[in-house]
Amino acid sequence: MFTKFTLLWTIHPSQTTIHPSRNPRANFTVAAVMSVTVLGMCVLYFTIGLVNCRAEDWPQFRGPNASGVSQSKLSVPTEFSSEKNVAWSAKLGDGVGSPIVQGGKCYSTAMTGDEQLSVFCFDVASGKQVWKRDIATGKLPRITPPNSHASSTPCTDGKRVYLHFSTLGIVALDCDSGEEAWRHALPKTAYLMDWGAAMSPIVYDKTVFFNQDDDLAPTMFAIDAETGASRWQVARSEMLGGYAIPVICKAGDQADVVVAGTGKLKGYDPKTGSERWSCNSLPRTVMTSPVVRDDIIYISVQSYGDEKRTLKFALLEWLDTNQDGKLAKAEVPKEFFPRFEQSDENHDQFLTDGELDAGFQSRENMVGGGTTIQAVRGGGKGDVTSTHLLWNVKNKSPSNLSSPLVYSNQLFVVKKGGISSSFSPDTGETQWEMTRIRNIGDYYASPIGADGKIYVTGENGFITVLKTGPKLEILSKNDMGESCVASPAIADGRIFIRTRNTLYCIADTKSKQ
Repeated sequence: MFTKFTLLWTIHPSQTTIHPSRNPRANFTVAAVMSVTVLGMCVLYFTIGLVNCRAEDWPQFRGPNASGVSQSKLSVPTEFSSEKNVAWSAKLGDGVGSPIVQGGKCYSTAMTGDEQLSVFCFDVASGKQVWKRDIATGKLPRITPPNSHASSTPCTDGKRVYLHFSTLGIVALDCDSGEEAWRHALPKTAYLMDWGAAMSPIVYDKTVFFNQDDDLAPTMFAIDAETGASRWQVARSEMLGGYAIPVICKAGDQADVVVAGTGKLKGYDPKTGSERWSCNSLPRTVMTSPVVRDDIIYISVQSYGDEKRTLKFALLEWLDTNQDGKLAKAEVPKEFFPRFEQSDENHDQFLTDGELDAGFQSRENMVGGGTTIQAVRGGGKGDVTSTHLLWNVKNKSPSNLSSPLVYSNQLFVVKKGGISSSFSPDTGETQWEMTRIRNIGDYYASPIGADGKIYVTGENGFITVLKTGPKLEILSKNDMGESCVASPAIADGRIFIRTRNTLYCIADTKSKQ
């Protein structure tokens, strides 16, 4: 496969005249020199084409198909900081969305004003800003720290950059110029706990897929990448608020858009949005995203509470401000007033007991909390819980925020406190469990793998590097000097780290790569 070539110059008879010499040998020399020059230029641009074709891309959250795994064979720095092995850096503004890389360009987002989102494009090699697009956001909704309004990770197909923003919907920008191509409005997100939007789109087969599992009207959308027109949308009314992004799973001749949510992992037909299968094996609240290797889907979820605790306990813990054991209308965000009134069966202006669960959770999907790390074979039809669930390890304390990493022969998870565990992807057998990686704190970013190493980003700004393998081996601990919530990107031996306000390109500055 080769990238398309651009013809940089031509020789046209009307523009260029070659005067023949009376010396035939001189004419031969001129012709020979021109032939060699043209041939040399062709070889040069052919070689450049090959190099560009080999360039690694990281076009969405956690790279290709959200795997978090770099395919490049280039070495990646083990030791770095905000000053060491920095190829370049750029001040952006507040944000927690991850950077992406495509075609030699790096894209990132930030809040650069009270009601202004900016999208940045940088040249990967030099760090030079190629373009910056400022977008007015309008009045911003409530969010809970450490979330940011610039929380969504963009995605790209090399032609356009697609991003989500809570008040704008999906916006498509031209990769080369930053000009807006189209905008597709979506319902504004609403969360009972005021978490705020943090979902990210993906692009596959000329379609932008976006899963908006909020607490008000959870829906998955498919949008034409070229025109911005709606292809389909599917209500996910069984779901509660969550942040899992879609992934693509190919099993035989069947390709599915797979999305995790309350109680269920589902596979949809990417062309029509029709539900093909469901694996009913997840707990209630899903903040993490699945990963796919070959035709197997891996997911780890921690949902607070045990399997018998229903939604009312979480609602009372978060929203019952006077702790009287019941939920008053005034304690609920205004956008949920209609659902409150529908659920208040005795019209006493309070939700209690069964009213709480029925009001904000589907009666057909009232699953509780719990933990799980599991593997599900893709494909199938209908309810595949008993046929495609390969293994399910419970009570092994995965993270409620950081997605798993399947790299080499291990499934790695990390959670608050810097507590890590590792399992066999084939069997779920424990390799190590509940072991600290010497960086205590919160973990919102998801781990990534490259060059036989695992990079684990803590919210405190320290990135711990581990050696892959069945035993925990810590290689380094690197200080980026500022809070890190975004998951890093890796492309061609470079690490792109987005701290709260700055984008760093980390590379071995002593080499020429």
